[in-house]
Order: sequence, then structure tokens, then C-alpha cells
Amino acid sequence: MCRWAAYTGAPILLEEVVCRPGHSLIEQSHGATQSKTAINADGFGIAWYGERPEPGLFRDILPAWSDPNLRSITAQVRSRLFLAHVRASTGTATSRNNCHPFAVGRWTFMHNGQIGGFEQLRREVDMMIPDALYPQRKGATDSEALFLVALSEGLEDDPKGAFERAVGRLERLSRARGAAPHIRLSAAFSDGRALYACRYATDDHAPTLYHRWSDRFGGRAVVSEPLELGECWDAVAPGSFCVFDGETVETFDFTPVLD
Repeated sequence: MCRWAAYTGAPILLEEVVCRPGHSLIEQSHGATQSKTAINADGFGIAWYGERPEPGLFRDILPAWSDPNLRSITAQVRSRLFLAHVRASTGTATSRNNCHPFAVGRWTFMHNGQIGGFEQLRREVDMMIPDALYPQRKGATDSEALFLVALSEGLEDDPKGAFERAVGRLERLSRARGAAPHIRLSAAFSDGRALYACRYATDDHAPTLYHRWSDRFGGRAVVSEPLELGECWDAVAPGSFCVFDGETVETFDFTPVLD
């Protein structure tokens, strides 16, 4: 399964999360410890917020550890809020359009997990995406589809409620015509102001989610796996939805709408 990391706070160089820590995202791409797959080599991506409301986006299909452009960019770009992801495919092709994060307008989204039986459900899931958003369906992943369904459910005005409704729609479909485990996810998304994260599963194996405040950087990292294995990270419980805004952390119960 994929590995990802996000940051919000005072501007820092992207490399402080992506490359420099002892268990950085690049290290995790070929040595993950809290994942079914230790190697995550099916592409990578970074979305960062800077001078404009819309994020910058850099994605490629190479393994993260083998792309010198990634190290060069992260050593030069500074951002107050960014999302980074290394991909381990759960069945869809290795292509740039299938690499996370995904971006629509000022929203960015990345995901680790699966929708049970997605290959059999893909046509029905695509039909959940309204015509106005369907041109944004660039790839073939369940992650991108979930993002677009959440946007259609009102992510702009109600991030938690929209994500509960979107996950609920996909869970209902998987329970009806898919396969178990129906939903496993840890996800992070942002509108360029707040950072949101969620951990949820229909079984007892929700993908891991952690966060940690850094006085040194004046910001918070939100990750699928700790960046420094010896440090103290706060674990997010399954069935949780978190809002990170400055030093503030709010945690709510996450309950997909299944009616």
C-alpha cells in the first residue's frame, strides 16, 4: 500500500519531509515498515501551495529514490502546506495520471487504501461523478474517483460531511456488488488553508495515520508512517476525521453515510 506525508505550518523546504529525515518519504518508498508492501515504486507526486490559490503539482512514474529531479525540486521549493505521496498500485496501471496527489482547482487529495472489488465496480463508480466534474477524471484509480465524488458531495463547504457521504456511497456499492474488505483508507486533502485527514476501514485493518508538531519548524507533519522512528508521534484512531489548522488539531468521529 502507498505511503504519504503532509505538512502545514511555517514555510519549510519540501526536503525536510520528503528527503532529509532518517525515515523520510523517499526512505519509505523502498523500506516501509507499517505497510503490506515494503517497496512503493509505482510513481510519486508532490502538491504544494505557494503564491497562488491553486497548488503546484509534480508527478512522475519513476521510483521516488531514483529521480534526481525530485531531490532538486525539494531542495529549492519552500511551502507552508504540501502533500507528498509514493505509490504502490493496487491494480491500476503505472502512469502519471494515476499518481497522487490529485488536484482540482485549489483542492488536493491523496489516499492510501482500497475499495473492495473496484475493478468490477469501476463503471458504476465513474457514473457517480457528475458531468461537470468528469473532465477532471484523468486516470483510472479508485482514489481519484473518491476525490471527485467527494467534490460532488460538497467538499468545498462541508469537508467532513462530504467525505462521509462519498465514502458511504462507495462502501454501499462494495457491500452490494464488491468484495471484502470493502473500504480501507487513510487520506489527506486540503483547500490550501486547512489540512484534513481521515482514517477508516470496514474491518480491523485501517491504514495507519500519525501526526506530530515540530517546534523547530513551527509546523505539523501528518503521515502514514513516522518520519523518524525514534520520535514520539500521535497515532490517530480508526474511524477518525482530523482538521489541522495552525497549531490546532480537531478530531471527530468519522461515520460514512450508509442510508
